[in-house]
Amino acid sequence: MNTVSLTSISTQTFQTNAVDSIEALESAISKTQNQLSTGVTLQNAADNPAAMIEVNQLNTQLSASQQYVSNGNLVGTNLKLEEQALTNATNVLQSAQSLADEANNSALSGTQLQDIGTQLSQQLQQLVSIANSTDGNGNYLFSGYANTTQPFAQNGAGVTYSGADQASQVQIGENQFVSTGDTGSSVFMNVPTGNGTFTTAAAAANTGSGSVGPGTVTNAAQWQAASGTYTISFTGPTAYQVTNSSGTVVTQGTYDSTAGGTIAFNGIQVPVSGAPAAGDTFTVAPAGTSSAFATIQSLITTLNSTGLTAGQRATQISQAIAQLSTAVNGLNDTQASVGARINSVTASQSSEQSNQTAYQTQISSLSQTDYAAATSQLSSEEVALQAAEDSYASLAKLSLFNYISG
Repeated sequence: MNTVSLTSISTQTFQTNAVDSIEALESAISKTQNQLSTGVTLQNAADNPAAMIEVNQLNTQLSASQQYVSNGNLVGTNLKLEEQALTNATNVLQSAQSLADEANNSALSGTQLQDIGTQLSQQLQQLVSIANSTDGNGNYLFSGYANTTQPFAQNGAGVTYSGADQASQVQIGENQFVSTGDTGSSVFMNVPTGNGTFTTAAAAANTGSGSVGPGTVTNAAQWQAASGTYTISFTGPTAYQVTNSSGTVVTQGTYDSTAGGTIAFNGIQVPVSGAPAAGDTFTVAPAGTSSAFATIQSLITTLNSTGLTAGQRATQISQAIAQLSTAVNGLNDTQASVGARINSVTASQSSEQSNQTAYQTQISSLSQTDYAAATSQLSSEEVALQAAEDSYASLAKLSLFNYISG
C-alpha cells in the first residue's frame, strides 16, 4: 500500500509539473506572440521594473517637450502679430512726423495749419486702433496678462490705458520662459519727452518771434552732474543769460537774430532762431515721460491754437517732432526685442524637436519589440512546447501508468 501510495504521489507530481511546464511554455508563447503583434515588448512593470521606470520618466519628458513646442507655436504667432502691429504704428508716427515737418513753416496760414491738424486727428485715431489690435481669438496684443481687457480708450482729447503693466510669460523650454507680448504702457505710454534727455519750451508771455529747438547732448556726464531746470533769458534782442533753478548765472552771451545760433552750457546745446524780444524766456528741463497719443494730441492743439506767437508755435512743433522721433525709436527697440524673442522661440522649438526624437528613440529601445529576436524566441518556445507535449504523451503511455491506473 505504501509503495502504491508513493508511486501515485510521484505520478501526480510528474503530471502536475508537466502540466505546469506546458502551461508556462504556452504563456510564454502567448506573450511573445503579443509582443510581435503589438510591437511592444514592455507590457507592464513586471516585465522589466527598471526599464518601465525609465520609460515612464522618458514619457514625462516627451510630454513636457511637446507642450513646450505647442507653447512656442502660440507665442510665435502672437509675437508675429505684434511685430506687424508695431510696423503699422511706426508708419503712423512717421506719417505724423512728416505732417509736423510740413506744419513747421511760418508761411502757412491758420487754415492750412488746422487742415494738417485734422489729418493728425485721423492719424491719432488710427494709432489707437492699432494699439487695440487683437489676435485670432479676440485677445488684445498690448493688454499684458489682462488680454481680454481693451487696453486703450480715446476720451475727448485724451487716451487712457486700462491693460496690465506686466506681460504673460510662457515656458518654451525646461528652463526657458519668454514674454508673449509687450504691454501698451511700455510701448505707447512711457515715451520720453523732448529729445529723450531734456525738453525745451517757450514761455507763454513771450512776445518776440524767437524759438528754441529740442537741442542735443554734447557731454552726457557733465549734463547728468548738473541736470536741472534752466532758464534762458533775453535781456535784449541780442543779449542772453542762462540761470539755474537757484537763479545763478551759468553762462551768458550775444545772439544774432539774423543768423540764429546755439546756446551751450553744462554738456548740452540748444538752437535758437528768430528774433526774441527783450524779456522773452525759454526753459530747459530734464525729460519726463508722455505718451505717443499725447504727443500727437499736443501737436494738434498747437496747430489749432490762434493765440501762439510764431516763436512759441515753432518751439512746440519742434518739441513734437523730437518726441515723435523718440517714440519711433522706442517702437524700433521693441520690434528688435520681438524679433529676438521670435528667434529664441524658433531655436527652442528646433532643440525640443531634437529632444523628442531622442526620447522616442530611447523609449523605443526600451519598450518596442526586436522582431528578429522575438521571432527566434517564438520558434524556440514552440519547439520546446512541442517537445514537452510529446514527452508528456509518451510517458503517459508507460505500463507503469497503465498498471497504477488499473
